[in-house]
Amino acid sequence: MTPAPLAARLRDPSGPLFFPVTAYGPDGALDLDVHRTHVRRGVAAGAAAVFACCGTGEFHALLPEEFEACVRAAVEAAEGRVPVIAGAGYGTALAVRYARLAEDAGADGLLAMPPYLVSAGQEGLLRHYREVAAATALPVIVYQRDNAVFTPHTVVALARTEGVIGLKDGLGDLDLMQRIVSAVRTEVHGDFLYFNGLPTAEQTQLAYQALGITLYSSAVFCFAPEIALAFHRALRTGDRDTVRRLLDGFYHPFVELRAQGRGYAVSLVKAGVRLRGLDVGEVRPPLDEPGEDHVKQLARLIERGHALLEEDA
Repeated sequence: MTPAPLAARLRDPSGPLFFPVTAYGPDGALDLDVHRTHVRRGVAAGAAAVFACCGTGEFHALLPEEFEACVRAAVEAAEGRVPVIAGAGYGTALAVRYARLAEDAGADGLLAMPPYLVSAGQEGLLRHYREVAAATALPVIVYQRDNAVFTPHTVVALARTEGVIGLKDGLGDLDLMQRIVSAVRTEVHGDFLYFNGLPTAEQTQLAYQALGITLYSSAVFCFAPEIALAFHRALRTGDRDTVRRLLDGFYHPFVELRAQGRGYAVSLVKAGVRLRGLDVGEVRPPLDEPGEDHVKQLARLIERGHALLEEDA
């Protein structure tokens, strides 16, 4: 797939962008059958794209051969109905290797995550992502967060790089994002995609929408697709009453619960998937499982979210 078709498919999605968890069996090994089921259910529920083996999918915990198998399973489960974008990260050489594994597995694009550990300068970061983009024919979305924070000038250079189609922001600096959007808009011809990639992005999406950034990741879709779909639909149609009701009644308390433990942006989501009846296993170290009381709180919160949807029916 060339960059243009993927960009076109992502530009105005009909549903949330789905970041599935990675399924493990009781012995901690991959459970590809459950992984396929998880992806298949998400696509059937209305996901507009599948971002496999990214942050929520524990990219950091996967061996290269496990990564390739998971991406391939996601591609098989999606059956071409929606694009599958795979994570790629670590140092440049490994990121290139993961990119090529994703291409071999049939992925439609890449989410290029920050390089491992190092705090690099802008020129080094630009070289890194250009090498990743040049390694395959897959379109690349660059993920800004942690040790990969870009100046507007660097994003302009990335937007001019063949194969780079967008920027996912996990930093949350709205002033920086406005300067980036303005710089790219004035200096680069053609469309460039932006994504809100903060944890529980729904919580901040109204602010990003004001900058013209309408794309966002949805971890909630993993375990409560009905709630995520209702929120996405309300944003698209300008139904601010539903947006505010779900923000105040579901997303805000979920974010407060997520803040109770390190790594809950992944482990709490995985617990939610299990609560909805699909045993995707536990997280791998160094992440650990949420406490029993927090899981019970999550179960009550999911019930509350569904009750809010019934109020709107």
